[in-house]
Amino acid sequence: AEARKNRVAIDWSATATYQPTFIGKKILVNYPLEEIAKYIDWTPFFQTWMLFGKYPAIFQDEKVGVEATKLFDDAQVMLSRIIAGRKLTASGVVAFYRAQSTATDDVLLKDKEGKQLTTLHFLRQQNKKAKDLPNFCLSDFIAPVDSGKEDYIGMFAVTAGIGLEKMIDEFKAKQDDYSEIMAKALADRLAEAFAELLHVKVRKEYWGYAPHENADIDTLISEKYQGIRPAPGYPACPDHTEKKTIFELLNAEKEVGITLTESFAMYPTAAVSGYYFAHEASRYFGLGKIEKDQVIEYASRKGMTLEEAERWLSPNLAY
Repeated sequence: AEARKNRVAIDWSATATYQPTFIGKKILVNYPLEEIAKYIDWTPFFQTWMLFGKYPAIFQDEKVGVEATKLFDDAQVMLSRIIAGRKLTASGVVAFYRAQSTATDDVLLKDKEGKQLTTLHFLRQQNKKAKDLPNFCLSDFIAPVDSGKEDYIGMFAVTAGIGLEKMIDEFKAKQDDYSEIMAKALADRLAEAFAELLHVKVRKEYWGYAPHENADIDTLISEKYQGIRPAPGYPACPDHTEKKTIFELLNAEKEVGITLTESFAMYPTAAVSGYYFAHEASRYFGLGKIEKDQVIEYASRKGMTLEEAERWLSPNLAY
């Protein structure tokens, strides 16, 4: 209750909300890989191979520069083959819904006609804050029901891993471990790049709240733009089970061939999903440790047992 009193203070009466260009889903099938590739963030690619350093400075690194350069050159060769031979397929789904937040940290979703669709459940930071610092919850960035403001939330699921199994089987048959790891790493990078590209399209076009944004790739990587795209399992919303709501709403399995495993991992693994928040104040944060009172209430909001909630939130329990 104390933490809820210290929510993010937004004067909704003086705040504009942004209406997306459509409500509901948009499917992007077989998106051009050559477009997606322009958005690749290469730094995590090198980390896959235990080479640490920022791209492109890593090429000048005394310790790993030579190895990083060779790896990068090999990656370009395989990436060109993937694109030219259409060995991987990238598909995604993006959607926007009418949304309002509740006093209990939930977000109510409605369709175009105003029919209640589902509820998203979020968690609030409970650690003691320095003066003037709020206890963040993602629902704070959506206009509350009692504000009378119509607000919106977006969600997405993308993959660049369709076709990866076939590639891996071919490399396995040749006992080519290097190419197998390379293909997986590139599929992962392409999926992340697709998520980045789609977020740009959302901000400039589909949601359209930042039509004049002119961000280069470095700006994108450092996230210096309006809006966020956190995902269930991220530090701000660590409960992976919320992915189920996203996947059901987007019908991601049928539309783009991404499934959720029993442990809520995505398959193909080269996939990214999450929410879109547009408000200027929206930002990433870590939930940190939470108390039993919130977990009990969260479990009842979600209709799960306390034990279940504790299992999914175990890294965040303060008790």
